[in-house]
Amino acid sequence: MKFGTKAIHAGVEPDPTTGAIMTPIYQTSTYVQTTPGGHKGYEYSRTHNPTRTALQNNLAALENGKHGLCFSSGLGAIDAIIKLLNPGDEVISTNDLYGGSYRIFTKVFERYGIKFHFVSMDNPENIAAHINANTKLIWAETPTNPMMNIIDIQAVGDLAKKHGILFGVDNTFATPFLQNPLDMGADLVMHSVTKYLGGHSDVVMGAIVVNDDKLAEQLAFIQNACGATPGPQDCFLVLRGIKTLHIRMERHCQNGKTIAAYLKNHPKVEKVYWPGFEDHPNHHIAKKQMRDFGGMISFTLIGNKIEDAITILENLHYFALAESLGGVESLCGHPASMTHASIPKEEREKVGLVDSLIRLSVGIEDVDDLKKDIAAALELI
Repeated sequence: MKFGTKAIHAGVEPDPTTGAIMTPIYQTSTYVQTTPGGHKGYEYSRTHNPTRTALQNNLAALENGKHGLCFSSGLGAIDAIIKLLNPGDEVISTNDLYGGSYRIFTKVFERYGIKFHFVSMDNPENIAAHINANTKLIWAETPTNPMMNIIDIQAVGDLAKKHGILFGVDNTFATPFLQNPLDMGADLVMHSVTKYLGGHSDVVMGAIVVNDDKLAEQLAFIQNACGATPGPQDCFLVLRGIKTLHIRMERHCQNGKTIAAYLKNHPKVEKVYWPGFEDHPNHHIAKKQMRDFGGMISFTLIGNKIEDAITILENLHYFALAESLGGVESLCGHPASMTHASIPKEEREKVGLVDSLIRLSVGIEDVDDLKKDIAAALELI
């Protein structure tokens, strides 16, 4: 199946009882057994639920993977991945990443003896310099959040394989429509399903897709033992959202390209971060590993005044000021005080995350309305 067909059909079958074409919401906590241990594959919904099973199979297919596992949030999925490690193990992470990932790494898992190195991954040689006998995981986002840096998945995958290190990729910004990290050497792919996969800002969920059977077994144990699993209603909503992922992403990409070009030529904008520009660092890598460049954009303002950024954010209308991204509606945010506030200011600024940086999640509205919205807000500074 090609992607659009997978999005609609993979892992999903008509209900055998009624013929319902949509996967039912199995709103049940437990399942009747004919004898102790004698059940139909389901015994308790924290462990397995038919609605969740359909979604997990669908996500695995979209990422060209073998096993999918869903969690109650993206951070719940990351939590499960780090729980594969032991005290004394070390992780090499990109230095430009979602603030929640930084927070769980430094404020939760460092307390249990796991060490994290935050390095620029624009060049894989920066990673190699930090590898030692204790390195057990390389963690990357590409494009990164919020600076839109591009990491060469194939090159990092080759490096990880050479040293016998697990390699995980947060694929939230790209989605499986734009890139498939497992095909390029990643061992784990993680999604904040809350974002583009759900696509309608009505679900919080995370997911992991892997190929390795043993790794899947370990993660499934953690999923069940620690209990960060989503309910069937949320799984149903994501299954519904995924059916339009391919057409939504096409529009996100089209609108993103138009808005990025508009901002780049605006006299009050200092810099635009979007991997589709030929002068974007590692644009050639993005062109190689992505099918298009996405609808996420960050930009800074001339003068780098936080008050100017706030004025713009307070006066956008179609771009709603809110946490999150990837919905059909456009969203705007101020990473320094919102999504990345948990990262110390000096660390943020090292990667270019300055106070005037604004992050846009370009939705699928009419792009002319979005341009007018931005133009009117910029006029106020």
